[in-house]
Amino acid sequence: MLLLDGKPLSYDRAFTHDGIQYPANWLRLASWEEKSAIGITEVPNPPYYDQRFYWGVDNPKQLEDITDEEGNTQTGLKTLWVSNTKYSAGTLLAPTDWYIVRNSETGVEVPADVLERRAEIRSYCDEYEQAIEATTTTDELAAYITSVDYGSFAEVPEVPEEPVTLPAPETIAGEEGEDSIIFTDGTVSGGITSDDGIIGSAGEDTIVFSGGTTSAGITFDADIISSASDDTLILE
Repeated sequence: MLLLDGKPLSYDRAFTHDGIQYPANWLRLASWEEKSAIGITEVPNPPYYDQRFYWGVDNPKQLEDITDEEGNTQTGLKTLWVSNTKYSAGTLLAPTDWYIVRNSETGVEVPADVLERRAEIRSYCDEYEQAIEATTTTDELAAYITSVDYGSFAEVPEVPEEPVTLPAPETIAGEEGEDSIIFTDGTVSGGITSDDGIIGSAGEDTIVFSGGTTSAGITFDADIISSASDDTLILE
């Protein structure tokens, strides 16, 4: 930490000394000799303390509520952090409160996922409050509040479904005569092209469709003699 005239200096902040205005970047650009020349000294940084839990280094705030003889109560850290936890839970519950109000007034069911998430938030809140109440020193409370165990209210991740492996496509081969291609429900034949591969020789080549599939988009380079309404193509 840099001191000048007994006061700390901050980097990237302008300051005045002996009537001279120094720009914000001066401390970064000046050499140590230049800093020393105007009286700047360097001392160790003071020990860090978390002001949420301590008045100063090794000076913890009170953990429990204290009530004096006149009935005046000084709120302790436990009460403060239990209140903070309830507030956090309340802000997460608020966006779905209208589901509960609507159910109370009209009887419309609350979606299951909304009920599950609200129960999850309350469960987290209860868990955190119990852990706070279980601490016996300010150091214990500070360690818990600043740990990963407190305050996330994270949603439980859904278990991913196992990937579905589709069977490999089969190669259709046949001898002279009748070749059949069968499409399952929802499959379309748009864009399938045959370059004399289904023709074989003179005779009948049949394409069978199911589930409402049509033969729209299938083209052949061979001459089509006729096309029946049942999607049977007669080639020669």
